[in-house]
Amino acid sequence: MPHHSFTFSPSSTSTFSSPQTLFQIMSHHDNRHKLHGRLTNLLQEPPFGGDVKLTVVSRDGFKVSMEVHKSVLGEKSRFFAEKLRGESRMLHSVEISDCDDVEVYVEAVVLMYCEDLKMRFRFMGENVSKVLSLLKVSEAIMFDIGVASCLEYLEAIPWTEDEQEEIIAQLGHLQLHDSASQVLLRVSSDPSTTARADDVFATLISGVLQAKDDKARREMKALVSRLLKEDVPNNSYRIDVSKDTLYHVCHRCISSLVLCLSEATSTEERPDRGGLMSEINREADNIQWIVDILVCKKMGDEFVKIWADQKELARLHSNVPTIYRHEISRITAQLCIGIGRGHIFVSKEIRFSLLSTWLEPLYEDFGWMRRASRTVDKKLVEDGLSQTILTLPLLQQQAVLMNWFDRFLNKGDDCPNIQKAFEIWWRRAFIRNYSPEHNNTQLQITICDYLS
Repeated sequence: MPHHSFTFSPSSTSTFSSPQTLFQIMSHHDNRHKLHGRLTNLLQEPPFGGDVKLTVVSRDGFKVSMEVHKSVLGEKSRFFAEKLRGESRMLHSVEISDCDDVEVYVEAVVLMYCEDLKMRFRFMGENVSKVLSLLKVSEAIMFDIGVASCLEYLEAIPWTEDEQEEIIAQLGHLQLHDSASQVLLRVSSDPSTTARADDVFATLISGVLQAKDDKARREMKALVSRLLKEDVPNNSYRIDVSKDTLYHVCHRCISSLVLCLSEATSTEERPDRGGLMSEINREADNIQWIVDILVCKKMGDEFVKIWADQKELARLHSNVPTIYRHEISRITAQLCIGIGRGHIFVSKEIRFSLLSTWLEPLYEDFGWMRRASRTVDKKLVEDGLSQTILTLPLLQQQAVLMNWFDRFLNKGDDCPNIQKAFEIWWRRAFIRNYSPEHNNTQLQITICDYLS
């Protein structure tokens, strides 16, 4: 059996800083036994037996000693070249203490004996954490070829998102500058050559709106929405999509919707009437998607006025069969939910204008909305509508709710049930009527002049 010039020494401390359970003691010994095995395998690889005794000591006192060649250490490591400078015939002893991971230090020394590090890394199949540890040690002992090989390996392999964060953090701490920048190209770029998030978003949304495959369109809508809503710590890198881009898309979709409804209500017969009706639903769905993004990004206030002003669209809406138009009323429901939750802030005049234009169409379509779409939350719509109505001046509340009362009696479940809003209005109007008292007292101001 060949002789190897290396030794292991157990921890110099046999006591623990705190009481240990039997399981912990057994686990500690088991881990140490496995470490011995891995180190033995590592140290059998290179032709050790040189003129330098190198000892690596862990923080708990575990030691590994190796007899290595001064020529190899000096050639591969600027750190060792400096420490071992002097008479070539002199025997040296070097100890590296307080190591985080003895195994990694030993492996870094083993790599100095390797002729083809690139091939070595390929066959090692090391995980990212291990390579980062090797990189840290190689940088500490100025093993430049080792640093370059670690970086080359990291640049070539795929990363998970957790590994990506680990790599970014480690490379930032090591301050490797230009060498590390090549590794990080997949997560960073020069701002002068990078498309703005707004431009990329405009391209994405245009693609989604024009998609021909409905299933793919739904999936990409969900993907883009999820990415835009994704929480970022401290909002430091939140995607900045401009309001102008979103509202440009809104106006384009509304114009397309008006055109579709105009064609649908014309007296001229069309052979592709079914396709036209599908286009109406599609455009309404597009607007719902954009409105959801606007509300999420707290940019939805202006859209309420835009939607409230769509008198012609509301007129055309009434002439299209409910089965084809009910998706349009979901836009109104969205806005009421946003107002009711306090996510949209508009004046009482705009709130009343919204209901004046679109409340009747919402009433007419509510039954179809509830039955035709599994994504419509009936209670959510009713609560949003109730809250929106209750933000109006009392006389306007009365006009809206008295109209609802008659309609609900005739339509039942096909009309939103906003009884709670009706009760609150009733109590405000007749039970807890608030009449502000006019204060006739006048504020008196007296100015006194004083001699200086």
